[in-house]
Amino acid sequence: MSDSIKSRYDFVLLFDVLDGNPNGDPDAGNLPRIDPETGHGLVTDVCLKRKIRNRVQLTKAGKPGYDIFIQENAVLNDTIIQTCKGLGSAKKGEGIQPRANKMCQTFYDIRTFGAVLTTDAKDNKLFYNCGQVRGPIQFTFARSVDPIVTLEHSITRMAVTNVKDKEKERTMGRKNTVPYGLYKAHGFIVPSFAERTGFTEEDLKVFWDAVKMMFVDDPSAARGTMTVRRIIVFKHASALGDAQAAELFERVKVARKEATKPAREYADYEVTVDEKDLPAGITLVPESELGK
Repeated sequence: MSDSIKSRYDFVLLFDVLDGNPNGDPDAGNLPRIDPETGHGLVTDVCLKRKIRNRVQLTKAGKPGYDIFIQENAVLNDTIIQTCKGLGSAKKGEGIQPRANKMCQTFYDIRTFGAVLTTDAKDNKLFYNCGQVRGPIQFTFARSVDPIVTLEHSITRMAVTNVKDKEKERTMGRKNTVPYGLYKAHGFIVPSFAERTGFTEEDLKVFWDAVKMMFVDDPSAARGTMTVRRIIVFKHASALGDAQAAELFERVKVARKEATKPAREYADYEVTVDEKDLPAGITLVPESELGK
């Protein structure tokens, strides 16, 4: 599309959690995700994208082109068939691109993050395979700046679920939290993929707004208090990029102000960004301008 974004972006996202579980691991009894070798906490890219999807779904409800494909209780094959009616093919694998385009135009999260649409969606002998879409925006896992401590708390409920447990008067449960953790994730925005999906400058504004507010509409007793603290964005003058992302990310330093006591708030850290002698073509986007 002619109004798709033209510049590459690399960004650093800083967020924290207080007395909560930012991303439970189902393979470990829903304990906070952790790197077992270093003790650093982890939050998956999928988790971060979910928060952004939820925010866009709330703020853009009913606006054409801003539906969300991956949402709770959705039957993806049914959604594909409903969206691509009239674009079906009598043979599996034919006419993928028109259907992929339609999915990108309809669903913001496909246009932004991409999706695997090579499903077995079929209706009245017509196949609705839409191929695989690579989205322009991707995240890394978020990793805590320091190793985290995971706490397990016993909790009680003054009620029981089954009649057979009535004599117990109350039941016991467990709750896992991180006392405090500051997490850092890296993100990438690639114009060549944006051109294929039709991701526009307006879509980018929606994305920045959603990132800034990603935890506001997602409170949970299990997650405690989660807050986006900084979004540090490096903008390239060209679509192909003017410097390696790693070189730019190394300019962002996060350090404890006082290492002799455990960190329990964002103020315990100092965040600095080296703006001197930036590579040619690279500019820092002020956070106040993100989403405008």
